[in-house]
Parts: sequence; structure tokens; C-alpha cells
Amino acid sequence: MKYIKVLILLLVSSLAGCALQSSLENTRNDIDAIKSHLFTVDRDLAAVREESKASAGAIEKGFKADVAAVRKMSADIQAAIDSTKSDMQVLNGKLDDTTLGVKKPVEDLARYREDADKRIIALEERILKQQASLDALSKKMVELAKMKKEEVTPAPDQLYLSGLDSLKAGDVVSARELFTRFIDQNPKHELAANAHYWIGETYYTEKNFESAILSYQDVIKNYPGKDKVVAAMLKQAMAFKAISDGKSAKFVLKKLIEGFPKSEEAKKAKEMLKEFK
Repeated sequence: MKYIKVLILLLVSSLAGCALQSSLENTRNDIDAIKSHLFTVDRDLAAVREESKASAGAIEKGFKADVAAVRKMSADIQAAIDSTKSDMQVLNGKLDDTTLGVKKPVEDLARYREDADKRIIALEERILKQQASLDALSKKMVELAKMKKEEVTPAPDQLYLSGLDSLKAGDVVSARELFTRFIDQNPKHELAANAHYWIGETYYTEKNFESAILSYQDVIKNYPGKDKVVAAMLKQAMAFKAISDGKSAKFVLKKLIEGFPKSEEAKKAKEMLKEFK
């Protein structure tokens, strides 16, 4: 029994030794695998370190170059700022000088303008007063002229004769004004046709033939029974001729001859008609 126990112990020990040996082999294999993995990791890590070192060197080199460029740019900017400050100081100095030079004329101008404004206001007041006085004087003169006109109104015949005198003296403008006043004051006077005729003569003398034609027409149209109608027709034809309107001139001459065949004007009209043939 004791022997059996020993055998069993030996067997257990042997089995335990085999198991231990197998476990050791497995452990060694695991260790070898771990070592191999660690070697691979170390190798990859070394490669990564080398690559990182190279990248870091390139980055550092680029960073240094950028820093240098930035420093240079900063120095250039600072130099430009310093130059600008210097220019600004020079300009400020000139501006101060200019301001001092301008300030006095401006102050003088302000004083002059204030003085001028006062003078203008005073002058405007004087003008207003003078204008009021002038308006009052003009009104008084108009009233006096009206009163004088009402008091001294020339007789119609005298006004007509004054017009004839002015016409004979060669003052056609004054003559026309007098005859016009005569017609305005005495539109139905027996000499009204004559006055229209003489107005036409003033225009004819001035070679204002169109206005003369109209004045002669006033006589022909509005005073058909008056003596001046025939003379007005002859002078109207002459005025038409003067403006080269031969057709109208011949028409008036023919009417004159037909209407007043025995008049002296008709004889002259016949002579004029021959000029148009």
C-alpha cells in the first residue's frame, strides 16, 4: 500500500513535470512572440521618430524663415511708419504756419463783411425811403398832368394843325403822335380820314411801307366818301410797288381808275400801270 502511494506520487510528479514543461514551452513561445512584436514596435517607433525628426526640422526651418520674413516686414512697416510720422510732423508744421497766415485775413474778412452788411442794410433803408418818396412824387406828377390835361385840352382843329406843322417840319414821329391823339379824341371828326392819311404819310416817309399800307387802308375802308380816299389808294399802290408787290399794286390802281376815272390820281394810276407792262 505504501508502495502504491509512492508510485502514485511519482506518477503525479511526472505528470506535473510534463505539464510544467509544456507550460514553460508555451510561456517561452509567448515571450518570443512578445519580443518579436516589441522589436517590430521599436523599429516602427524609430522610423516614426526619424520621420518626425526630419519633419520637425523642415517645419522648424520653414518657421524660422517665416519668422525672419515677418520680422523684415515688421521692420519695413516700422520704417514706413517712422517716415510717415516725420512727414506728418512736417505737414503739421506747415499747416500751423498756413493757419496762422490765413487766420488774420479771415478775421479781417469777417470784420469787413460785418461792416459791409451794416452799410448794405443802411443803404437799403435809404433806398426804400427814397423809393417811397419817388412813388409819392410820381403819383403827384400823374395827378398834376391829369389835371393839366383836363384843364388845357387843345381844340381838335388846333391839334390837327399842329400835326400838319410837325409833318411839314420833318418831325414825322411827333406828327404821327399828334394825329393819333386827334383820332383817339375825335374818332368821328370830319378830318379823321385826313389824319389817318397823314399817319400813312409819316410811315411812308420812314420807308415803313407795310404800316403805311395799313394806314391808307383805314382811309379806304372806313371813310369811303371822303376826298382822301383817292389819294390814299394811289399812295397805297405806290407802297405796294415799293415792297415789290406788283400784283397788289396793279389791283389797287385798277380799282382807283374804275372808281374815280376823272380824278388826277386816276391819270397818275394809268401812268403807273404802264410801268408794270
